[in-house]
Amino acid sequence: MNRFGERFTITTFGESHGKAIGCVLDGVPAGLAIDEAYIQSELDRRRPGQNEFATARKEADKVEILSGIFEGFTTGTPIMMVIYNTDQKSGDYSNVKDIFRPGHADFTYFHKYGIRDYRGGGRSSARETAARVAGGAVAKLMLAQLGISFQSGISAIHGIEAQNLDFNYPPQSPIYALDPSVEEAQKGAILEAKNAHDSVGGVATVKISGLPIGLGEGLYYKLDAVLAEAMMGINAVKAVEIGEGIHSSELLASQNNDPIAPEGFKSNHAGGILGGMSNGDDVLLRVHFKPTPSIFIEQESINTASESVHVSLKGRHDPCVAVRGSVVAESMAALVVADMLLLNMGRTMHGVTNYYQ
Repeated sequence: MNRFGERFTITTFGESHGKAIGCVLDGVPAGLAIDEAYIQSELDRRRPGQNEFATARKEADKVEILSGIFEGFTTGTPIMMVIYNTDQKSGDYSNVKDIFRPGHADFTYFHKYGIRDYRGGGRSSARETAARVAGGAVAKLMLAQLGISFQSGISAIHGIEAQNLDFNYPPQSPIYALDPSVEEAQKGAILEAKNAHDSVGGVATVKISGLPIGLGEGLYYKLDAVLAEAMMGINAVKAVEIGEGIHSSELLASQNNDPIAPEGFKSNHAGGILGGMSNGDDVLLRVHFKPTPSIFIEQESINTASESVHVSLKGRHDPCVAVRGSVVAESMAALVVADMLLLNMGRTMHGVTNYYQ
């Protein structure tokens, strides 16, 4: 499945070392002003090759809009965006043409499809997530008109946890750190692993502000369930927490419940979601990324003939995929919220009559 969403949908296409990657958005309301410079700025946040904490692959990630926009506004028809790949080095992968790289999707893709696209992982590469960021930027443009905003950053690297979350700080940090007091230690952990030809994992935290009450369905399309699905669909994500997350299993109900006052909730252990629906408070997500599996240490594996081999990888890879992954998580959250808003419009007769009358 390459399509995500019910009413506001995104379909992505392309491979890491193919000619281009991109997306098609459908269900975007007509009349939305499109700021192409803003869409490009979102891609620039995720763009590789910007510093020593990211892959050295140099991609401009210049987005080109091919359809669905007329004189700066959406037309209500599908929006197609393309990003051409310009810095592929497919030869870096020739030595693993018939070898399954440990920690990668090579093994499962080959057994599912019977075809081995060894060029940087093909469709399973995190390169594809640039298209999601482009789509998420359009969703953010729509949501901004309703006062809904998104922020994200890195709260942990290799177990080095932020003590305080400052969502205004990440734009100043090369690793999008949320806590300047631990930023240097987090950067040091990334560089230490990189210099040892290894990699580290990390945690991205996403905050969604300004949501109306009631987004999400009560049973089979809950806001928290769909957000979790969206996050788990990002390359290298292995766990998602909402609000107190796993810590809630260690608490008493008297500690975990959020008291309600006339002016609103007095705490936010629920992470902004109750009964699968937004409760009007900030939604808080913790997204856990595993270490980048592409490392330059010899590893044991097998080849396509099921023979034992040892493999040493080449190429250019992120020493901590969580850093750029935080931007992708934020973008996926925007796509989910845009979809939920459109789905929610017909849930009451007031909503229906308000539109048609």
